[in-house]
Amino acid sequence: MREKKAILLVDDNAEDETLIVRALKDHIVVVTRDGSEALDYLFGTGMYQGRNPYDLPQAVILDLNMPQVDGFEVLTKLRADERTRLLPVVILTRSNEKQNVLRGYGLGANSYLRKPVDTAQFAEVVRHLGQYWLELNEAPANRVADSS
Repeated sequence: MREKKAILLVDDNAEDETLIVRALKDHIVVVTRDGSEALDYLFGTGMYQGRNPYDLPQAVILDLNMPQVDGFEVLTKLRADERTRLLPVVILTRSNEKQNVLRGYGLGANSYLRKPVDTAQFAEVVRHLGQYWLELNEAPANRVADSS
C-alpha cells in the first residue's frame, strides 16, 4: 500500500476548499484559511505551537488574495527560511494579472495555475496537481527531521 502524503492548502474560499479537498480525497489535505495560519502551521508557532516544524507537507497549494497575510508574503517567508526554502509551492488563484504571474515566479513559486470557473474543470486541474506533486514529483533531499 502506498503511503499517503500531505499537502498544505492555503485558501480562504470555503467553496474552493471543499472542492480541492474532495478532488484530493486520496491524500491528506491540511487546510489553513489564511497566510498567517499557514505560516504558524509550517513553522510550529501560534495555534500550532509545539508542532514539529521539520515535519513538512509534500507541497503547498497557495491562494494569493487572502486577508492578513497574502500569498506573496507567505511565499517570501517560505523562501527565506532554510527549512522551507525548497518546499514546492503551487499558486492556485483566480488572478489573471500578468504581474502576479511574474511576481509569483520571481518569489520562487514552482507553478502558477488559474482556478477554472467551471467546477468540473477545477476538480480535474486539482486532481492532476495532486497526482503530479504528491505521486510523481521527487521531493527535495533536504526534507529530513530535525536532528536536535
